[in-house]
Amino acid sequence: MLNRLSPNTRVDIEPPERGFDLASVIGFFWRQWKFIAAIMAVATIAGTLQLIRSTPIYVASAQVLLDPLRAKGIGDDTLFTQPIMNPIISSESEAAVIRSTALLHRVVERENLVRPGDLEAGANETTTSKPAPVAPGKQENSFIGKLRSMFPGRPRDGEPYASVYPASVIAAIAKLRGATEVTRVPQTFVVNISFSSPDPVRAARMANAIADAYILDKLDTRFEAAQRATAWLNDRLEQLRKQVRDSEAAVTKFRADHSLLAGNASATLNQQQLADLNGKLVAARTELAEKKARLDLLEQVQGKGGNLQSLLPDLVKDNQTIGILRAQLAANAQKEADLLARYGDRHPLVINARAERRDLERRIAAEIQKLSGNVKNEYEIAKARVASLEESLREVTGQGNLDSGTVVTLRDLERTAAVNKALFDEFLKKSKSTQEQSTFEPRDARVITPALPPSAPTYPSKPKTMLLFMTIGLFLGTAGALAKESLNSGFTTPQQIEDAVGLPLLSSVSRTDPAEVNVQGKSISLPEYIAVKPLSRYSEAIRTLRSGIQMTDVDNPPKVVQVTSTVPNEGKTTIAMALAASAAGSGLRVLVIDGDLRRPSASKILGDGDGEHSPGLVDLLVGSASLEQVVRYNETVKLWFIKAGSKTQNPPDLLNSDRMKAIVGHFKNSFDFVVIDTPPVGPVIDPVIVSQLVDKVVFVVRWAATGRELVERVLDNPSFRKNIAGIVFNHVIDHEARKYGKYAYSYYYGARQYKSYYTS
Repeated sequence: MLNRLSPNTRVDIEPPERGFDLASVIGFFWRQWKFIAAIMAVATIAGTLQLIRSTPIYVASAQVLLDPLRAKGIGDDTLFTQPIMNPIISSESEAAVIRSTALLHRVVERENLVRPGDLEAGANETTTSKPAPVAPGKQENSFIGKLRSMFPGRPRDGEPYASVYPASVIAAIAKLRGATEVTRVPQTFVVNISFSSPDPVRAARMANAIADAYILDKLDTRFEAAQRATAWLNDRLEQLRKQVRDSEAAVTKFRADHSLLAGNASATLNQQQLADLNGKLVAARTELAEKKARLDLLEQVQGKGGNLQSLLPDLVKDNQTIGILRAQLAANAQKEADLLARYGDRHPLVINARAERRDLERRIAAEIQKLSGNVKNEYEIAKARVASLEESLREVTGQGNLDSGTVVTLRDLERTAAVNKALFDEFLKKSKSTQEQSTFEPRDARVITPALPPSAPTYPSKPKTMLLFMTIGLFLGTAGALAKESLNSGFTTPQQIEDAVGLPLLSSVSRTDPAEVNVQGKSISLPEYIAVKPLSRYSEAIRTLRSGIQMTDVDNPPKVVQVTSTVPNEGKTTIAMALAASAAGSGLRVLVIDGDLRRPSASKILGDGDGEHSPGLVDLLVGSASLEQVVRYNETVKLWFIKAGSKTQNPPDLLNSDRMKAIVGHFKNSFDFVVIDTPPVGPVIDPVIVSQLVDKVVFVVRWAATGRELVERVLDNPSFRKNIAGIVFNHVIDHEARKYGKYAYSYYYGARQYKSYYTS
């Protein structure tokens, strides 16, 4: 039994937060495992019935590889080459094509998924376009034409698309689309085409049919694109051919108008010779520009009196005469310096050296002037060469007598004719290549894994279905168990009631089986049971209650104790009688007063055979009986008692009278321990009145039965609460209480360990 003695005040501070408690979780499932198992069993049965009722569905898959490179056809300049695409975007786009109405319509017609009667009915509902006739030998004899004949549902180029499908065809397409699933293999260009059907053979056949229809649709699309490109190129070639003819005719007419065709046609050079002549003219003009720039700079320096020797370093460097004169000038300068150092400034040798230096300088200047003249001559020669080349070019092209405007017009006409001819040649090449591609085009998608009939149904999967239903059962069972526990309004653990009302739990009294109170074949009352078996678990629980009451005030132990409860049938009278019997068994002089004047249960237990209406507390309070008449002694349990007595219409007034206060005071001095059994607090006010006359109040709560809100509401009365010593759990079911985790440790501790410690 667990005793939690604390001051008789409600704790105002918030309880500490509790984290995850594994023991509580285990205890919850221990308490509710039967309910959860029952719900799981029902769910398992439902899953079994679902498996029995469900039609098995087989799923067959075919894998198609998309070529991301989109291989070119004949030649590297094909019109249909496409860049590598993102695998996700490309695969999603192809999945949309596979599930498209046009492609699935092909499969519907090829596999004859619509009954003939449905087709006739659909034809009456709506009108479809009549296919345009196909030119014989144009495409039906080709390989692509034969492939197209296998799927006549797709309109050919030039045909109107089926304006409206019959209702039966639309229903078949919708059903086919619902059974088809297209997924992408991650990080690849592989697409899975899956088909679901109750027939495994049909599932494989339809998956392969959809894959084949997709491959042929790709070929057909390329074929139609090539046909359209060929038609457009042919139209464009006609336009370009006319433009070439018109531009060449304009050049011929212009030459004829300016007498360039007959007179000068034979005089012109070929293109290679003309190019050489133009190259020489460009080089000559470049050289002329360089000579002209040098000459202009030379004349500018001469006009300002500058040094020509620094202006023409490259010419001076290559001239041998100037080099020799510079060497002689350097030697003369060295000689002059030596003479000056030796003889002085006016010595004849020094004067001769200076004269020789001036002569050398004049000779160098004369040579530079000669080089300057050479620059002018070179410019004139370059100028004459350019003029000669230009004249030669005009003569050989026959444009010597043409003005500049005419030349520009002629050149513009010739360029236009050349561009038109080049464009015509390019389109002619494209047209030939496209015509070849229209008869052959490599596949950009192929089936890499054909669908095979599955050996086992994909849906419903027995393990997954059963696991799903069992999981649902576990979830529903757990939720239901939580709901049951939340709806259980009673207190089950000491922690619950102490947190709720802020009062200590004095003792937990287990429910006593009838076999335990059977002594020598005779059933005895619990007060007598305590006297007969003082070492039983029940007796120990009552002794714990007594100790708890005494410990509430150690210096002044309570002598007058009231026992009450919230509602009837909580066992408060039994606890009161057992408490008194336990005190009497310890040698105390004990008095039990039946204060329940409405339903005197204690009077029936302690009755001495003098009748139900023998004198008692009511008679004592109204003065119709004396103390000696109402106080009786019970030899079995060794205690004194006072019965309730006669019936009364005003129990609260009697209990609140001054005579009642005097009687309680008298008994407090006359007896060692007084126990007053009062009615429940919930229905009547009597226990609140009596609580003002006693030392302590013991409040009995039936385990897992008494409503929490009712207990809290009753204990919120300050005048009643102030004298409450604590709470007593009564009728505790040990094998159930031990399932409430660590807070119920005292329950199963007593059950498992008590007998091993005591002997009967």
